[in-house]
Amino acid sequence: MKSEEIFALGLGLTPPWKLLSQRMDMSTNPSTLHLEIGAERGAQYPCPICGTMCNSYDFDDKSWRHLNFFQYSCYLHARVPRVQCPEHGVHRVSVPWSRPGSRFTLLFEQIVMSLAKEMPVNALARHVEVSDTRIWRIIRYYVHKAVNSLDLYNVMGIALDETAAKRGHKYVTIFLDMARDKKPVIFAVPGKGKECLSDFSDFLTKHNGKVDHILEVVCDMSPAFIAAVGEKFPMSEVTVDWFHVVQLFTRGVDEVRKLEAREIDMPSGTRWAILKGAQTKKTDRQEAALDELLQRGLATATAYRIKEMLRWVRESFDIKDARWRAKTFVKEARDLVKDNDLLEPIRKALGTFEAHVPRILRRWISNFSNGRLESLNGVFQAARAKARGYRNVNYFITMIYLIGAPITDLLQAAIPH
Repeated sequence: MKSEEIFALGLGLTPPWKLLSQRMDMSTNPSTLHLEIGAERGAQYPCPICGTMCNSYDFDDKSWRHLNFFQYSCYLHARVPRVQCPEHGVHRVSVPWSRPGSRFTLLFEQIVMSLAKEMPVNALARHVEVSDTRIWRIIRYYVHKAVNSLDLYNVMGIALDETAAKRGHKYVTIFLDMARDKKPVIFAVPGKGKECLSDFSDFLTKHNGKVDHILEVVCDMSPAFIAAVGEKFPMSEVTVDWFHVVQLFTRGVDEVRKLEAREIDMPSGTRWAILKGAQTKKTDRQEAALDELLQRGLATATAYRIKEMLRWVRESFDIKDARWRAKTFVKEARDLVKDNDLLEPIRKALGTFEAHVPRILRRWISNFSNGRLESLNGVFQAARAKARGYRNVNYFITMIYLIGAPITDLLQAAIPH
């Protein structure tokens, strides 16, 4: 088989296109392979709209980056015609080796999309010797094309939470389809707050979903979130995720520690000793700090005991048992805090807990929780750390979709083979 035939087969050329010539430029470092593609004089080309074979109208010289040939960078060059269709007028033809508007071949973009899941984009850009900005354009094109093809008609339960996008209080709010065990992310939007629910409502409607189909929303105890849920999804019930209940009291414990540390010397290792759960492995120093706190009867130790009592509520057998345990927890916790000013953060946390008890208890009815979202947040943050951050929030959202959205099949359909 001749080299021209091998290249033509690898590029997937179809008539009237064929490989005209090949040239190695030895003046560059590394050397660069240039492939010239064209057609016979007088050849006809299909109209990009209707497919009718038409005569060429004029030509424009274009180039595309292709996969490396061994260690050499490879570029394709062709004079791409516009055709004059009797029905649709003059249009630029589509070439079989690249999508319209791209300066890369389809094979190059396939490799980029395969590697994007496995390595940071900056490293990928260095590997293929292309700027990371151009690589992001490829990834964003295919990911958002796949996301735009999502059908959300069957979505009935959602969970939402925010994750940090970058330093400086920049957040992204992520929405999950609670019926999906794998790849549950269906929407991500910059920011946090009730505006994000409006954005999701619009997105849901545009993708064949129905706001009246949403029967369950799992979220935190934000009054803005809960109010917006009632407004945007009137048929839904709100379930407060247990993670945020624990987070509420964990923050309260840390605030008590800070207040008490202004008055007395705290044992070394106190902060992480009280932030970790009782069943979480601690260092010797943290164990010693916790023992000292309890023995001295400090307010921080009391706050820690109240936080750990939540585990007893969490282990309830059913809704009836949970309701009794929640009531008992509040009563005993209030007896412990009494009128101690240092325990005011825990007193506030108890007030918030009481206000949301019906929504908290719904977890024993709905069996929905944000556990998967919290675990996915860890994956997203690990990807962000591995990439040493993303240049902007939109890049982070693109990676969230690539990692967590149900778009594997849609991506395969979006990338021509």
